Amino acid sequence: MTEPIAKERFPQFHTAHCQFVTTIDTRNHSSDILSGIGFDGVSVTTTVSGNVKDSRLNRLDAISKEVEAELVSRDIGRHSVQVLEAVNTVLFDLRGFKRTSIPLDPKYFYLHSVLNCRCGTAFLFSVIYIEVCQRLGVPIVGSRVGEDFLIWPRTEYPEELFNTTSGQSLFGIVNGRCVDDPRSMASDLTAKSLQDLDIATNRDIIGIALANLIRVHWRLASRSSPGLMLTSPISQLNKIRKYDIPLRPQDLRLAIAAAERLLILEPHNWKLRRDLGMMLYHIKQYGEAIQELSISMAFASDEEEVKVMKLFVEKLHLLRLISTLESPVNGSDRLTVP
Repeated sequence: MTEPIAKERFPQFHTAHCQFVTTIDTRNHSSDILSGIGFDGVSVTTTVSGNVKDSRLNRLDAISKEVEAELVSRDIGRHSVQVLEAVNTVLFDLRGFKRTSIPLDPKYFYLHSVLNCRCGTAFLFSVIYIEVCQRLGVPIVGSRVGEDFLIWPRTEYPEELFNTTSGQSLFGIVNGRCVDDPRSMASDLTAKSLQDLDIATNRDIIGIALANLIRVHWRLASRSSPGLMLTSPISQLNKIRKYDIPLRPQDLRLAIAAAERLLILEPHNWKLRRDLGMMLYHIKQYGEAIQELSISMAFASDEEEVKVMKLFVEKLHLLRLISTLESPVNGSDRLTVP
């Protein structure tokens, strides 16, 4: 008989990164997550084709059938514990899935790539778990708790999740070491407090994926300047110049695309608009940057932040003018005279 799920094999569900498509489907059905989390997109403007989407679905179906076979071979029932153990066996023992040790390699953040190479981020493993268990009749739900994204089987009796068997609870089996880590908010959860958590919708899961994708691509874009913050130029108000920092343009544009799509879900998120404005500034699209920063100021609740952004926008108007004078024909932001 296969040994119980080992904590070190089961992914700890920290938020991580997923690719996306141009159309975000936020209907409240588990499989529709796949409509909002893309494949291995070379270009963020690529829409998921039927063939690629079918490929993802087929791979998840194949994993589910393999879990079915594992359950039959053990001649055991289909309670949550047995199903989760079988899923874990198939993913991590038989198929050799593993969490990436290269946190900034983009190929491990795309669902299609993870299903192909069997290596990826913990968050994508949570999506795979949700999808596979859904197919096996064990609905899995999740919620953000501090820095972790926790998942567990949907049940009317949450106290069962915390009953200890062989030294480990079902909640611990699902979520790994963070449950026993006193530094994690997950370690304080009980059956009662679990009921008070807000269950993540597909919209929430897609939002988490996009937000983390912004972060990973910004880190890649600014790799030559470790620790560079998106808002760093705002602190350089005494320097009326182009803030030239060597950034990787492809990753910067991927981060911008993710931010634009996240704004579809969170149109009033002023910090997100501010960050998008700063990224547009870095690629010298000053007109668009001014627009996003101006909208951000309208929504912002922090008066000091608004004052700083207002001063920065004034500098951007000057940079836009300078840019137009330097490139009067080809500049995307050139001024026109009626």
